[in-house]
Amino acid sequence: MASASGPGADADADADADRRIVSDATGVVVLGACAGWSLITAAAQDGRPEGVLLAVLAVAAGYATGRIGGALLPVGAPCAGALAGVALTLSVPHLAPGPQISTPLGHAGATAAVLTLSAGAACCAAWAASRPAVRLGLRLLAAGTVLLAGWLGSVTGCVTCLAVLLCSLAAGRVRHRGAALAALAGVAAVVTALTWAIASGAVPGGFTAALEGRLTPHRVQLWRDAWHLVRENSVLGAGPGRFGELSPASAPFPLSDGKPHSAPLQQAAEQGLVGLVLLVSAFGWMLYALWRGPRPAPVALTAGAALTALAAIAAIGNALSFTAVSVGAGLLAGLATARPLTEEPSRLPDRHTRDTGRAPAW
Repeated sequence: MASASGPGADADADADADRRIVSDATGVVVLGACAGWSLITAAAQDGRPEGVLLAVLAVAAGYATGRIGGALLPVGAPCAGALAGVALTLSVPHLAPGPQISTPLGHAGATAAVLTLSAGAACCAAWAASRPAVRLGLRLLAAGTVLLAGWLGSVTGCVTCLAVLLCSLAAGRVRHRGAALAALAGVAAVVTALTWAIASGAVPGGFTAALEGRLTPHRVQLWRDAWHLVRENSVLGAGPGRFGELSPASAPFPLSDGKPHSAPLQQAAEQGLVGLVLLVSAFGWMLYALWRGPRPAPVALTAGAALTALAAIAAIGNALSFTAVSVGAGLLAGLATARPLTEEPSRLPDRHTRDTGRAPAW
């Protein structure tokens, strides 16, 4: 094995440190802007920013915890996170106290989101493990989340967990992580664009009717209410937490959670297009951190697949309204961008080949 010491290695280490400083500084700016803009729009429109501030704090706390845990225990920390997500799903099925919304919106989506993040964490741990038996066991844990989602009746969770597992297995053959992460961002953009097209009535009526059969007509009507709020005040929005009182579709239902069940539409309706840009920036920052992070490509791409699946779930549901989901997203991103204090298994593609295709010098 070639020695890793020397001027070249020192230069690589300095470059990695610079990239991490940039990505961390970007994260601080983006999350700070999300919190600050929610306060501005709340003051201007008499809104309630507590939910947004709690979500920002949850993501930041999860990310910091993941960075620490991933550095100390690159296998144990994501494994523990995956088991915690499964345990949370089983012990608190709806992930929220109080009355549960079963009709007409169906499952809230938090179960699917938590299980998807758990599958991603288990697959990240598998790629970091050096023993084949441990690797196999962790992938079986990820496969177990697919079965658990099916047992709980979450079709969305079953599909997204399976997608994360398959993407993780394929990630070992990817050499250009930047292109792969860009493709994942494109998937999230397509799902979000479809949601907006339905809300604005830009899709053919027959296609909308078919989707309403899966999404429920009430959810589609909530999306349309959010679209109307965006058109009425595209800069500041209606104010954080005010969608429920302004939506005609939400008012007749006493157990309504007062949300449009689409994170991008809720952000735009309550905080304007600036708030939507900040939400997209937060997702983009996570993918950027994975791209520039020190972990091997399979770990980064697995986490990116799980976060993309979460973005798709959040685009058609209210998953991000649950603190556990926000914490889990930050935790997974932190785990996948941490620099382990021990060496990664040498069988993984070297991080410096992610965009050049140059073989690592073992």
